[in-house]
Amino acid sequence: MLELVAEPLTADAFAPFGDVIDVRTSDSFAINSGLTQRHHDLARVETLGDNAHPLISIFVSQPISTPLELAFLERHPQGSQAFMPLHEERFIVVVAPPGDTINPDDVRAFVTDGRQGVNYGVGVWHAIQSVLEREGEFLVVDRGGDGNNCDEHPLDLRITLGD
Repeated sequence: MLELVAEPLTADAFAPFGDVIDVRTSDSFAINSGLTQRHHDLARVETLGDNAHPLISIFVSQPISTPLELAFLERHPQGSQAFMPLHEERFIVVVAPPGDTINPDDVRAFVTDGRQGVNYGVGVWHAIQSVLEREGEFLVVDRGGDGNNCDEHPLDLRITLGD
């Protein structure tokens, strides 16, 4: 079994897997007569294939217990997938680079601070939604359209939280 300690999520550490979505580090500007601050272009939405289109959904996830034990990772080979917590829910992010197989040495685990979201790049292997402490609501942007856009790869993992 592969054992990982989840490290704090940072844009640099997560860059090989996609984007960290965080308004605290984004470009922003005022709109709507100065009443709204727009945090602009936070992540790249990718949709590949015929009849593809972006989907916007809300996921409601039940909290997991730690250590988190997983039996597989999944990927979406035809589109990116973004998760943004709506109520400052912390969650564990487990990822591996795109490819037909997963090298255990390349698997990484992160823990968000509750104000960060992630955008998994096309084909990036990742774990199921793993919210901590309490039920979580997430704004999700991913791909809709023709074709299979979810593969699973068996992998025994145990993730713990650092200090």
